[in-house]
Amino acid sequence: MTLLDGKATSAQIKEEIALEVQKLTASGIRAPHLAAILVGSNGASLTYVNAKVKACAKAGFESTLVELSEEISENDLLNEIEKLNTNPEIDGFIVQLPLPKHIDEQKVLMAVNPDKDVDGFHPTNVGKMALNLPSFLPATPYGILELLERYKVETSGKHVVVIGRSHIVGSPMSILMSQKRTAGNATVTITHSRTKNLKEITLQADIIIAALGIPEFLTADMVKDGVSIVDVGITRITDETKKSGFRLAGDVHFESVSKKSSFITPVPGGVGPMTIAMLMKNTLLAAKIRS
Repeated sequence: MTLLDGKATSAQIKEEIALEVQKLTASGIRAPHLAAILVGSNGASLTYVNAKVKACAKAGFESTLVELSEEISENDLLNEIEKLNTNPEIDGFIVQLPLPKHIDEQKVLMAVNPDKDVDGFHPTNVGKMALNLPSFLPATPYGILELLERYKVETSGKHVVVIGRSHIVGSPMSILMSQKRTAGNATVTITHSRTKNLKEITLQADIIIAALGIPEFLTADMVKDGVSIVDVGITRITDETKKSGFRLAGDVHFESVSKKSSFITPVPGGVGPMTIAMLMKNTLLAAKIRS
């Protein structure tokens, strides 16, 4: 069993990005600039955004954090987005999700300029991705592709089962894995909460991408020997044996499933760190297009 180590791989990618930034700035081009809009004080979102800011500084990027009140009106938030859209110094930006309930998430994502949409969520970029045209790929699926590629996990002709159909991971992952690419050319089955006989389907899978948000859902009796597992889920579970009072669990029961796997991502330290690295890769691409 080989661990698909997202922590080590993302560190390597960030080093590659830092070298490219050095070359850009040495040739007189300004460093890439990534901005993030954070609405409210959601603890997980704050941690994630702070990690992005730190990663930017380490790679030589400029970064801007726009912190807004939980009570901000939808209209005022759209005005803040427009400021970033029209600011020539900003190469790419993200609006950290989730947003407060009174704000229409889709309306906000639609307001982001597709040329600065380094999260890859705008319909223009999703459409380009579906047609296999150059675009900003959604950061988490992009990170999974990089992990599979760099660890040389064979995907061509394999049966990939995606559990979960979200617009952020499941749906784009199913499209990308079926396309002609190094980590692609697979036959893909997408499953979800209404899928019948899920166990029968997962037992046929060569590769399983679990992204449904239910801790330790996928168990050893649901997978065949030699399967490759990508665990996208991360949930806090109460654990009184831990100093923090909780532990982090993925969508896969790691202890049992890892015994049958040829490749598997750990949680934490698997897909999570890759998301930030790919966000930076998209920002670097945006800066290069603009320069």
